[in-house]
This record gives sequence, C-alpha cells and structure tokens, in this order.
Amino acid sequence: MGAKYTIKVPATSANIGPGFDVMGLSLSLYLTVVAEVSETKGPVRIVYEGTDSDGLSVDPQTNLITRTALYVLGCHGVKEFPKATTVRVQNNIPLGRGLGSSGAAVVAGVLLADAVGALGLQQQRMLDYCLMIEHHPDNVAAALVGGFVASYLVAVERPDGIPASEPASTAISNGATAPPPENIAHFLRLGCSPKIKAIAIIPQFELATSKARAALPGSYKTADVVFNLQRLAVLTTALGSEVPDPWLIFHAMEDKIHQPYRKHLVPGLPEILRSFNPDNTPGLLGICLSGAGPTILALAVDNFDQIAASIRAVFARQPTRVETKYQVLDIVSEGATCTKN
Repeated sequence: MGAKYTIKVPATSANIGPGFDVMGLSLSLYLTVVAEVSETKGPVRIVYEGTDSDGLSVDPQTNLITRTALYVLGCHGVKEFPKATTVRVQNNIPLGRGLGSSGAAVVAGVLLADAVGALGLQQQRMLDYCLMIEHHPDNVAAALVGGFVASYLVAVERPDGIPASEPASTAISNGATAPPPENIAHFLRLGCSPKIKAIAIIPQFELATSKARAALPGSYKTADVVFNLQRLAVLTTALGSEVPDPWLIFHAMEDKIHQPYRKHLVPGLPEILRSFNPDNTPGLLGICLSGAGPTILALAVDNFDQIAASIRAVFARQPTRVETKYQVLDIVSEGATCTKN
C-alpha cells in the first residue's frame, strides 16, 4: 500500500512597513498539497483546485512546486520522483497579490521532496534549499517557521549563477542539482500579541514582484535609511506587547524605502497610507503594503470589518474603480507542516 502526505504552508505578508526584505508574518490562509504515492514507479500527476488555479502548469517540469521538489531530489542524487505520485494542490493564496504565493509553493516543494524522498531534512536545511530558489528570506522564513519572523541571507551564489534579481522559477529552470551551502540564512521569531489580527484588502489585479522591484531606486538617501532603521527597531518589540500601543505601532510601520516608489503601481495607495490612523479609525494599529503589493495589510485589534470597508471604499473611488476583496486573518504561530496519513 502506498503513502499519503498532506503539506500545509501559510500565506505570508512581507516587509510590514519598514522591514523591507527582512520581516514577515505568517497568516491563516493556506496552500495545501496532498501527495498520494503509489508502490510502483510511474509518472507524476498534478491536479489543481482553489484560488487562481486556472492556467497554472500541471507539467511536473515547469510547475513551481514539483520543479522545486525535483531540484531538491536531484541534489540528493534522485533524478525523478521515486514512485508514481498524484499531487493534489488546494491553493487559497491569491497569486501575484503580495501574500507570498510563490514562496509558499517553494516551501511546499521542499517539504514534498523531503517526504517522497525520505530525506530527513532539518528545518534549517529546508530553509537553505528554499533560499537557493526564492532568495528573499522574508516570505519563505515566515512560511516555513511561522509567526512574526526577522531574517537575513548570507551572500551566496545560486544554482548556475542565477542572480538575485531573477524570479524564483529561473533558478531551477535548467535542472540545477548543486546543493546550497549550509546555514545561508538566519532567522529569529519575534513576539506578536494574540490580540492582533491582519486585515488583507486584496485588489483584483496581479502585480509581478519583478515589476515592483524594478520601481525601486538604485540608491537611497541616508536620512531615509535611518528613518526605516529607527522604526524597524521599535516594531520588532512593539507588536509583542501584551497591550499593543496603537500610535507606537502606527508610526513604527511607516516606510521610506519601498512604498513611496511603488505608489504608482497601486491606485489609491498614497491616500490609504495618509488617510487612516488610530484616532480616526478605532482598532487600527498600522497599515502598509503587503509584500510587493497590491494587497494592503492593516493590523488591528478591533473593528476589522469596518476598517476593511473604509479601505475598500478608497480603492472603489479611484478613477479605475479598483475592485477588491478582503479577509480577516490570524497571525499563526505554526509554519509549514507535513503529515503522513
């Protein structure tokens, strides 16, 4: 009789204002992968369900989840899935919206390889593999370990010399099998009050991370870097307070490194960032662009639906009448899991 594995990976919101490429939160929205492994050799079959699943590749050589798994297996001398496998993917993370969909796929692929190849990888080693593909630690570290996470990446070369600016899938497009160095990233789980929830206001259009990164300048003013460093230092502790201080967090979530340069990519972003604060919006703690966008992340302790409605109204009155959806999410302490059924 074959085996069945269920992999769950949370969505993530990166940056959280000042923590560009540093901070990440894991959220109660999941990518679920069920791998049914037979006892005989055979092909891999991929079946998709859920959010934005139309048009996603079901070719194991091009699908990001299975291609990541094949890279990890290849690094261990295994050129293909050991047995015939059906990979059922239930995706509830909107694609291209700044909620870590590609990072979740990469994490799921690493866990899938670990399961079907019986590799016995430790969490830190899994992170090494994730970062040889995704390269930006904020999303994948939070998705893998869960909670409110700070991380940094040690400078390394990716497979086949792929530069850090290339999209994740490029790093494994040529069948690279060079394993990563060990401990190429370090992370720290920070405290986050259980009273805090994350409101994700999700515009119904995609924004490619590569496009959002291309909008950033090649250098920054010292004053802007100091501005972010000051707020980042405070934010790492402020979110963990038993009784969150709204104005302390609100100012600590301000940013001058990435959001000002991306405002033209998200209609309504400047108005949203300047219009809402803890005085005029009860329950609000802070507001920022989620990852590269276009999703808006609002952290709050109360009045979640009202806050979402107010932000959605700003999108709706833009000249382009941006359509949005929203979800009130928990900040989850558990990261990616793999269970053998």
